[in-house]
Amino acid sequence: MEIEAHDDDLDAVGALGDPVRRALYRFVVGQGRDVGREEAATAAGIGRTLAAFHLDKLVEAGLLEQGFRRLTGRTGPGSGRPAKVYRRGAGERAVSLPPRDYRTMALILAEAVETLGGEEQAEAAARRAGERLAAAHAVPDADLSALLARRGYEPYEEDGRIRLRNCPFHLLADDRPLLVCSMNLALCQGLLSASGTGETAVLDPRPGECCVVFSPGPSGGGASNGDGAFHEGDASKSNEN
Repeated sequence: MEIEAHDDDLDAVGALGDPVRRALYRFVVGQGRDVGREEAATAAGIGRTLAAFHLDKLVEAGLLEQGFRRLTGRTGPGSGRPAKVYRRGAGERAVSLPPRDYRTMALILAEAVETLGGEEQAEAAARRAGERLAAAHAVPDADLSALLARRGYEPYEEDGRIRLRNCPFHLLADDRPLLVCSMNLALCQGLLSASGTGETAVLDPRPGECCVVFSPGPSGGGASNGDGAFHEGDASKSNEN
C-alpha cells in the first residue's frame, strides 16, 4: 500500500469526523440519486448555507461528487437555473492502522480459485460463511435489513423486495464478476437458510448496485436472466457506475 494513497484515504475519512458532515454524507449516499442542498439541509436539521459548506467539503475530500440539475422538473424559459446537486463519489476509501492490504491477497486467491476450477467449492464455502453469520447474529425476520446494513450492503425496500445499494465486494466483483457475484449470492443464501426469514436471495443486477435481491417467499421472484444463475452478460450491469 502506497503511503501517499493511504494518507489521502486518512484525510478523506477524517472529513467525516464532524457529526453534521457525517449525517449529510449518510443521507446523500442513502438516496441513490442526486440530492439538492435544500433537501440535504432539511434532512440534517440545519440551514441551507451550513449544509452547502459541509457538502462542498465532502466533495473536496472525494467522498461526494457534484453536478447541476433542475430540481423543479420544468424545462425551458422560466424553469430557473440548474441547482447544485450531490451524489456518492466514485472512489473507494479504506483505512487501517497499521496499513494492511487484504485486497491484493483476495484478488490473488480469486485468480487461484478460477485457475484451479474451484468455483463450486468457493460457493459452498461462501454459503457456510453466510450460515455462520446468521447464527452469530441470531437474525429474526425483522432484523434482516439491520444485519445487511451492518455488513455494508446498504439495504432498502422497493416493491416488497430488499435491494442492496452497495456491493461490499465491488472491486473484487469488478475484477472477477462471475466468481465473486456467485459467491456473494451463495453467502446471502446461506444467511437466509440459517436465519429462517422466509425470504429468497436471487440475482437481479442493476447498474451501480449489488446484484443480489431478497424476495419474500420461495417464489417471490427470480433473477433477471430467468434462471437464478449468474451469466457473463450480467457482469456489466451489476458493476456499472
